Amino acid sequence: MTTFEVLRKDYSEYLQQYYKSSDIPSFHKKCIERCANESDRKTAVDQALRDTLLMVLLQNNKGCIEAFESYISFCINLCRKDLATTSMPVLLLGDIFDTMTLDRCENLFTFVENNVAVWKEDLFFSACKNNLLRMCNDLLRRLSRSQQTVFCGRILLFLAKFFPFSERSGLNIVSEFNLENHTEFTEKVETLEPMAQDGDLKSDNKVLIDYNLYRKFWALQDFFRNPNQLYNKMYWKIFSAHASNVLSAFSSFKLEDQRTTYPSSSMKMDTSSDGIHKETHYFAKYLTNQKLLELQLSDSNFRRYVLLQFLILFQYLNSTVKFKAFLASGYETSEVHELKPDQVEWVKETTDQVYSLLSETPPDGPAFAKTVKNILKREEYWNSWKNEGCPPFKKPAPEPISDTDEPKKKRPRRRNIGDLIKDAEAAGKYQMGNSELTKLWNLCPNNLEACKSKDRDFLPSLEIYFEDAIKELDPAAMVEEQYKKVNDGNFGWRALRLLARRSPHFFVHGNYPINKLPEYLETMIKKIAKDRPQAQSDLKLESDETPPPNDSNDQEFNDDVLKQETDQVESESTIELKTRKINKVSMDMVVKLSEVLKNDWKKLAPKLGYTIDEIEFFQSKPSQYEQCKSMLEIWAEADEDASVENLAYYLEGLKLMEAVQVLKS
Repeated sequence: MTTFEVLRKDYSEYLQQYYKSSDIPSFHKKCIERCANESDRKTAVDQALRDTLLMVLLQNNKGCIEAFESYISFCINLCRKDLATTSMPVLLLGDIFDTMTLDRCENLFTFVENNVAVWKEDLFFSACKNNLLRMCNDLLRRLSRSQQTVFCGRILLFLAKFFPFSERSGLNIVSEFNLENHTEFTEKVETLEPMAQDGDLKSDNKVLIDYNLYRKFWALQDFFRNPNQLYNKMYWKIFSAHASNVLSAFSSFKLEDQRTTYPSSSMKMDTSSDGIHKETHYFAKYLTNQKLLELQLSDSNFRRYVLLQFLILFQYLNSTVKFKAFLASGYETSEVHELKPDQVEWVKETTDQVYSLLSETPPDGPAFAKTVKNILKREEYWNSWKNEGCPPFKKPAPEPISDTDEPKKKRPRRRNIGDLIKDAEAAGKYQMGNSELTKLWNLCPNNLEACKSKDRDFLPSLEIYFEDAIKELDPAAMVEEQYKKVNDGNFGWRALRLLARRSPHFFVHGNYPINKLPEYLETMIKKIAKDRPQAQSDLKLESDETPPPNDSNDQEFNDDVLKQETDQVESESTIELKTRKINKVSMDMVVKLSEVLKNDWKKLAPKLGYTIDEIEFFQSKPSQYEQCKSMLEIWAEADEDASVENLAYYLEGLKLMEAVQVLKS
């Protein structure tokens, strides 16, 4: 036997002798007497710890958790005495977890959770963090996310407590989504038998629960999984249509609190919070069977899951996420991914609708909706922290205690500007030589981005900018000519720029050239004052004043505009009456037509109003049948003119008579 093997054998005997009694001093003394070299001693003790662990495992074949906890605690004390490598306790824990069943692993993991303060000590943190992370990941790989959900959550919470917020290995820096999380549902149409309504379910305006609603409901999970799809207008059109239908279905089913549905006083429920939590059922994975949809719509917990997904999605779409452009395209681009004004308005209205549904969902709907608002509000701060690069959290330095009795110190000598600039550069700041300039320059880390900020790009309205000038034209104001704003050069320069951007009178051709700027501004201000609804009360012009040129033309122009608007309103009302009577294209027709038109759908697409990029979107589907079906489904759901008559007209124009016969049959 080599010297190391003899030393390891001796240390193993010492361990078996002293670890049960936790006699650290005696073991320490024996180790030093046996070997004076610190490096050789640590290596031998590490190997002896592993050898002794095998004996502990054999002696505790039933998996006594207390024996393992005692052995790991003994190892921790050896590390504090500098007798073993500081990573050994975690390595031994990993070996123990590998030999145990998942039930016993869950019991032993309590020891790991209770000693989180030990793992965070300076002695252990640097040496153990990677091994602890590897051990937890090995456990997560063995667990089922649908059956051992609680244990998975405990492991993740432990890692959140153990690692600091700024630890790079625990952060989703670029805000990636779990695109592998697919929700599979039935693609085949099944006949759904109508189900009897329970006592807790009221349906004022009952929505038909068919395959069409089922398909739309579960198709939304793909958008929740990857929200960046919604910056594509075709995906947005599909999502908005599906979301409106699903939320309408939720609105039609009004739920009542289960606690109020018991008719007999002998059946008493625990009204305390503990009783409520005991009867709450939790499902880690969605059940997507088509026959369960009506039951799921009447389940308050299930409804909350879905509504909360809507709110999280809407907050992401409205938030400024630093890596949103990178995620949407797969590579970093300069394109800004923002919603259009009509999309923002739709999101706002739908958000209010979702909060209203949450408040109506028992139990304690209003309190739950208020809690969700607070949670999402806090999420905005986390998003801002991530956009700033996840800086580490540090406690502020305590303020020095001022002693009033202590005599005032002499004024410190003024430092050189060169030293100030060096200190500022070391801190990532700019020193401009002036306190106000320095403060202004360091307001934003990126000055170029600050200059591009939308807050700097604003344009006041004509009424607000010229409000004081309009009042000064009134003789009752008694403002002397020299003090009027129109005689101020700075005001006149800004006024001309604003008129060029906002006023319809600025570019009107006139026969009178501009002699003096104040006179021209007075003429323009009078026109602006006349355009205001309250012009009659705000401004009293002189009755004998000659009207400026082109007033008659302006009046004729306004009459024409009013006439056009009246005609447009009448035509819109006529169209609305017609659309009420149209025969909508059903999903059954779409299925039949898709089979007939699968080879000719590209001819029909331009007639239905689709552009080239939208046609390319449909071509991404796997088969021609799916391409044609997707095109007709979106047109039938989103287009107001999606009627059988219009579709027949298009098909007859393309001489697709077989499809016309299918449509009319």
